[in-house]
Amino acid sequence: MKKVNFKKTLLSLLLLLSFSIGFGQSIPLSNDAKISVITCGLGNETYSYFGHTAIRVADPANNVDVVYNYGAFDFRTPNFVAKFTKGDLQYFVITHSFPEFVDEYNTEKRSVFEQELLIPQDVKQRLFDKLNATLLSEDRYYTYKFIDKNCTSMVVDVINSVLNENVIVKKGDTDITYRSILFPYFDGHFYEKLGTSIIFGTKVDQLGTKIFLPFELKSSLDKTTYQNHALVSKSQTIISFDKETPTSWWNNIYSYLIILAFVVLAHNKIVDKIYLLILSLMGIFFVSVGFYSFHHELSMNYNILLFSPLLLVLIFFSIAKNKRWTYRFAVLHLLFLIIYGIFMINKAHFFIVLPMIITSGFVLVRVAIRNKKRIPIII
Repeated sequence: MKKVNFKKTLLSLLLLLSFSIGFGQSIPLSNDAKISVITCGLGNETYSYFGHTAIRVADPANNVDVVYNYGAFDFRTPNFVAKFTKGDLQYFVITHSFPEFVDEYNTEKRSVFEQELLIPQDVKQRLFDKLNATLLSEDRYYTYKFIDKNCTSMVVDVINSVLNENVIVKKGDTDITYRSILFPYFDGHFYEKLGTSIIFGTKVDQLGTKIFLPFELKSSLDKTTYQNHALVSKSQTIISFDKETPTSWWNNIYSYLIILAFVVLAHNKIVDKIYLLILSLMGIFFVSVGFYSFHHELSMNYNILLFSPLLLVLIFFSIAKNKRWTYRFAVLHLLFLIIYGIFMINKAHFFIVLPMIITSGFVLVRVAIRNKKRIPIII
């Protein structure tokens, strides 16, 4: 996905209009026209962690060299964060001149790869016409979905639509989950990896059978055939950079372990309450966003067994010095923790949450011991 520069977008739209004729019909492409899928490398901004996909149409005979980008969004959209969280944020397709597009990625030091499609002339024309028709209609807007509808899946859908069949499907890694597929993309971004691990629910534990990431599409295209020949006729690297993995004194596993170790070793009632309060507030957020959001990835979140909103009730009873109910809720959450730990054993994010499972276990056992009713000894 890409943020929008509206000055460049306006110029790109004028470029498109300049080679469109009569009633929105596209110009006829020459026999030398080529259509290719562009894959862009990973970046260190949140929106660029997974790369980017676009379509290039190049026809020197008609002075056309344009990139169609389905991943545009506008940070100036009213209530941007709320809309993104809810899952009704509108993304849209825009165009760039190819040199402008490459220059932007060159500035960001992100690689750009091109795969030219070997498709008949009439299919090229249909795709070109469809792209232009979409760009000039309300269909240029779509509601972003993390797995089901993004810059990559939209490119797959539009190409398959002109091929009149699902030619482009996922090749490889269909036997591992979406969560497992996502994990390597967070190298150097520990808390982002942790955050997505605990906010995503059961959907990302399904087998990753759909193409939803740019490099999945790139790999699948290399293995795809169409009309008894390879769909990709030529692949080339436009610009190449080695991705720089960021380093941070705080955004790493060590700060995470130090914080949790402090909670365990402090053996302090106030620290324990603060820790449980943070977990409960996160749990309330997860439950709320699960009901509020249209993102299916956020629903059915079993991580609330660890981040239980009911911990807030435990804290209330503890502050009220109601030892009986504090003890009962501590034992209840220890049972939740055991169930969660067993359920998590075969999950991709088991080891990243394991330190929190252990920390919560220590804290809850301490709370239970402090509030367990002592049995008087009669002599």
